[in-house]
Amino acid sequence: MNRSTKLALAVALALGVAACGQKEEPKKADVKPAAPAGVTVTIAHAGPLTGSIAHLGKDDENGVALAIAQANDKKLVIDGKPVTFKMMSEDDQADPKTGTTVAQKLVDAKVAAVVGHLNSGVTIPASEIYTKAGIPVISGSATNPTLTDRGLKGVFRTVGRDDQQGPAIAAYIATELKAKKVAIIDDKTAYGEGLANEVEKFLKGAKVTIVGRERTTDKETDFKAILTKIKAKNPDVVFHGGMDATGGPMLKQARELGIKGTFSFGDGACTNEMAKLAGAAAEGLICSQAGLPAEAASADFKNAFKAKYGDIKQYAPYFYDATLTVIEAMKKANSVDPAKFTPEMYNVSFTGATGKVEFDAKGDRKEAEITIFRLQDGSIKPLAVVKNGVSSPFAAPAAPAAAPAASGAPMPPAAPTAAPAAGATDAAKKAEEPKKK
Repeated sequence: MNRSTKLALAVALALGVAACGQKEEPKKADVKPAAPAGVTVTIAHAGPLTGSIAHLGKDDENGVALAIAQANDKKLVIDGKPVTFKMMSEDDQADPKTGTTVAQKLVDAKVAAVVGHLNSGVTIPASEIYTKAGIPVISGSATNPTLTDRGLKGVFRTVGRDDQQGPAIAAYIATELKAKKVAIIDDKTAYGEGLANEVEKFLKGAKVTIVGRERTTDKETDFKAILTKIKAKNPDVVFHGGMDATGGPMLKQARELGIKGTFSFGDGACTNEMAKLAGAAAEGLICSQAGLPAEAASADFKNAFKAKYGDIKQYAPYFYDATLTVIEAMKKANSVDPAKFTPEMYNVSFTGATGKVEFDAKGDRKEAEITIFRLQDGSIKPLAVVKNGVSSPFAAPAAPAAAPAASGAPMPPAAPTAAPAAGATDAAKKAEEPKKK
């Protein structure tokens, strides 16, 4: 073998060895783009969770919690990111000073929105802190007109106002109870005094005599001094602007003193708690709420709420809808930034637990209803609904149709038709009259 042949063989052998030493590179797996990171959005609730009206504050908190839980079940995506909502709840003790401390705490926590407070006297000063921080606040129970009359942006309510509620309950006192002499008591709070003022103004315009105007506080327990003065005036009706925690004991003491007149209250004392606090003395009281009764809330809401929390106390459906308002605005704005979604709160339109939810330029709910109740057999029962100044009898939602009877089974007899509530006939006639301008 010549030298050149040997060299050629050596080169070929070397190339073969090199080729055998090469490893096949693994194929790269297809890399999927990472899912967008989720965001957690805090919606706050603030209200009285301790003290004499904690039962109402907890009811409101439950309404907020239910709305948040249901929103999370829907796995919402806003601005391309999965959103998880959480609730931060604070106790304002129904105290204006504590309320402002709570408000600053929520601002410092950078919550996206506040659903609260319960009391007008707490909501009004707290709302100024939220507004300065650019955080919207929406109450499901604060009724004093001042809340939305100051021109502050980002302040809302899902219930009616006291200049709607006051005339409604006062009209019932004047026309249905046919009162000639009325005594008025208030608890010196923004809510209690404000509502009492509206009732007094309407009654005076209706030529009803105000035989006394007394004042107490929302912490008082002994009312015998002012009640003794009122007894001497022998009023047909006594109206109290305040909460059930004071209204119940007041009514009980009034009956013990022998006051015979009908007692009437605004929404703060329009609860079943009155029967517990006043006992038999509560029977027959008249009261109003700045919204529709719990019976009129949507079936979906009532079923979900009862399964999780039990019976509705009062304004839980309105706090639920207040929370939905915030979430709907976020969806419309495609943002969880308060600066971007707050303007959209004025533009939301949806059907919630309490009916159609829309707001005017002030942040007040459009087409707000007021309901008149009587406490009977230990619980408040709706008599009439007032909307746009027109009263009509309350019609309870129809019960679900019963399942068909099994073949050959006898059908149960039809239930007797219930008699109309007192005053309902007159209210129905008024509803048919043309509305006066």
